[in-house]
Amino acid sequence: MSPPSPLTRFAPAPTGYLHLGHVANAIFVWGIGRARGAKVLLRIEDHDRGRCRPEYEAALLEDLDWLGFTPDLGSIARLRAGPSDFRQSDRGEVYLAALEELGARQQVYGCDCSRRDLTPSPPLRPGEGEPEEPVETRYPGRCRNRGLEAGPGRGLRVVLPPREVHFTDGRLGDQVQCPSEQCGDLLIRDRLGNWTYQFAVTVDDFRQGVDLVIRGEDLLPSTGRQIQLAAMLGRVEAAQWFHHPLILKPSGEKLSKANRDTAIRELREQGIGPTEVLGLAAHGVGLIDDARPVGVAEIADWFQV
Repeated sequence: MSPPSPLTRFAPAPTGYLHLGHVANAIFVWGIGRARGAKVLLRIEDHDRGRCRPEYEAALLEDLDWLGFTPDLGSIARLRAGPSDFRQSDRGEVYLAALEELGARQQVYGCDCSRRDLTPSPPLRPGEGEPEEPVETRYPGRCRNRGLEAGPGRGLRVVLPPREVHFTDGRLGDQVQCPSEQCGDLLIRDRLGNWTYQFAVTVDDFRQGVDLVIRGEDLLPSTGRQIQLAAMLGRVEAAQWFHHPLILKPSGEKLSKANRDTAIRELREQGIGPTEVLGLAAHGVGLIDDARPVGVAEIADWFQV
């Protein structure tokens, strides 16, 4: 059951141009959100200052406007106008305050480790002809008791006490995760001074009142650590979660900005209209059996229960 007045969010990162995978996420966010009476918040997750670009943000706002996705909070016009509480790069003071609160309650420590110091997690069981790849890496706690102060070239981590996190996913059912075994102590600010995704998104969802998180199933493994971190920050009642299927390439890989998968702006340049783009995305995740044109007004009807 959803919260009485739920708030969900669409939170793209401007590290590249939007592709069909992002449109599929928007379809689920607005569709499930509207079907459950939720408001939709638009948040620009540009915590990674090394990869984010103003031109990517401008393009994604233009694409959302063109597709017809209108947020209730974090309006496109306001984001275009300048600083906004719905853009992570404008929320530095919020993250600093959260860091101070976290440090007063939990062990936060300096860390000078690089990726080479991380331990590979157990590999996935590969299919025939597929290579073994680690699911993710785990921090072994090398700097936990070294007494390193925060400073240039050092990240910040918070100790994740061993505990099981139980939650129910709206699509995948009951889940149990142990974040300390999955990832070890959580990095909250990196060695370049950037707030990490795990920290920024957890603080934002808590402080902005997001209580219905709708996102791709590739992010399912990070749910337990975000629930645990939110509780450490003082969140009493966890958000509800729904992890939707992804659009996959024939190789089985998800679409990726890093791989320069076809951007929405390229489809627009080919003369493909917004209803056709929505249809392609809906078809890609199995919401419809063909790639017929689809309007935003139709989307919420798919999720009525």
